[in-house]
Amino acid sequence: MMIYIRSTGSISPQPTFGHPPFLEDLEATVATSLTCIEPDYKNFIDPKLIRRMSRIIKMGVAAALECLTEAGVHSPDAVITGTAYGCLEDSAAFLSKMVGLNEDLLTPTAFIQSTHNTVAAQIALILQCHSYNNTFVHRGFSFESALLDAVMLMKEGEAENVLVGGVDEITTTSHTILTRLGLYRRKPVSNLDLFSPSLKGTIAGEGAAFFLLSTRHNENDYAVLQGSHTFYKPESIERIIEQLSYFFSSQAIDPQEIDLVITGRNGDRQQDTVYNEVLDNVFNGTVVINFKHLCGEYPTASSFALWMAAHIIRSGKLPERLAESGTAKPIRKVLIYNHYLNIHHSLMLVTKPS
Repeated sequence: MMIYIRSTGSISPQPTFGHPPFLEDLEATVATSLTCIEPDYKNFIDPKLIRRMSRIIKMGVAAALECLTEAGVHSPDAVITGTAYGCLEDSAAFLSKMVGLNEDLLTPTAFIQSTHNTVAAQIALILQCHSYNNTFVHRGFSFESALLDAVMLMKEGEAENVLVGGVDEITTTSHTILTRLGLYRRKPVSNLDLFSPSLKGTIAGEGAAFFLLSTRHNENDYAVLQGSHTFYKPESIERIIEQLSYFFSSQAIDPQEIDLVITGRNGDRQQDTVYNEVLDNVFNGTVVINFKHLCGEYPTASSFALWMAAHIIRSGKLPERLAESGTAKPIRKVLIYNHYLNIHHSLMLVTKPS
């Protein structure tokens, strides 16, 4: 069974919402974190609802509605999201009030909206969609788990159109904590110069990317999600290469058939070494691009990579601002290889619809 990407919706640190020309104008930021370029939500969401929504909920709902509008689908057969952090802003607000008020006279709104499944629930409430609704909180595998669940539903005949998304936000508190743990850089850096040179730490990010997956082919489909694979804490580069070989074998494809590899290199010297060694051993000569200098590093950043891959497949070429070296042949097969902290590794194969 073929799984088609019918439509997309993305809110990110780049101008992606509203389907502008694909990454023609890149947003350059000198900072330690990248925050999303948010639209005027009143154009998509009832203003009365916006008042009770935190930033991540508004981002997720708007991206999902844009995705469904492009596909011409009012109510999908399922809504599935992946998030590692959930609604951090609401969680922090609730905990602060609990401490400040000595656990007395607490309003339940912040607590209700602090749960990880709030984004998927809000989407369903707005659409009046009473179908399957699920949220995966699997750290660096959160978005990939949501994709897997969607594919299983469709292959079992339980759904024909599934809305799948990856959503995470960065807040001042979470950024401070993760910086102390060494994930993010302490000094501002230009995101467009993130890889020169590679240093310790990366740049923080956030985003909301949604996809309508369908079992039926349409002439407007972006791409085919041919396969995905995850593996946990590989012991060595050799083990990663073994997983790649297994994935290629399961998809009946040769690595030389890959037209483009999108990697999750993030400017962190230690983490990028993993990608560099894999590329040298498996994809020597293949065109390679990165994506985290555009959206930053966060657990569900692979959803932004899938958004990129779908648009590249649809256009058949690379945006000039992304290509380190061009490719003469049309891009029909794209491999996304991402890892989060060298713990959660994922592969996604995206191809052109036949």
